[in-house]
Amino acid sequence: MRITVFGAAGTAGSRVVTEALSRGHEVTAVVRDAARFPELHPDATHRTGDAGNPDHVAELAAGQDVVINATRPAPGREADHAAVIGALLAGLAEAPGARLLVIGGAGSLTVPGTAGTLAIDDPRYVPPAWRHIAAASNAQYDALRTAPTDVNWTYLSPSAVLEPGTRTAAFRLGEDELLVDAEGNSSLSMEDLAVALLDETENPRHPRARFTAGY
Repeated sequence: MRITVFGAAGTAGSRVVTEALSRGHEVTAVVRDAARFPELHPDATHRTGDAGNPDHVAELAAGQDVVINATRPAPGREADHAAVIGALLAGLAEAPGARLLVIGGAGSLTVPGTAGTLAIDDPRYVPPAWRHIAAASNAQYDALRTAPTDVNWTYLSPSAVLEPGTRTAAFRLGEDELLVDAEGNSSLSMEDLAVALLDETENPRHPRARFTAGY
């Protein structure tokens, strides 16, 4: 498959690029500044582009099977998170056939056993210091699920704690409820996030829907 990854130099995006290449896919790794090219995987095609610019998205999605958005807003620019969705959808509308996969946040998942409390409202999973980015991710998801578009999209909400770690491929999948272990912890390594995302890329199971992954 031909896959474009926006945010390819980030902690999550770089792992998505590595996982996709390990499976034999052709990957275009996109960053906003060419100065970051040395950080990108050498086997990917390196391109500059802004996921918030529909013209850039259309150009970089042309001829691709899948576009993956792994971008995160800069501190103080959290409102950009939802705005980027509009640009991605507008750009992909000019590239018929390309699917969109978005790495989002956990804040919009419901907490098990709480009668529908969102993770963003439970400090066990979203501490006050994280609430601003969780709110931005919730707005991002709302922008995607309510958009009037023909683009085939999928949104991946990771577990509450998403950190670099080990690729185990031993995780669970869910839909709208936060996945927690027996002790109530909710976690996933970025390496396994990439596995879950590439599994969905290769075998779509959640068209125009959200799913989650966790241990």
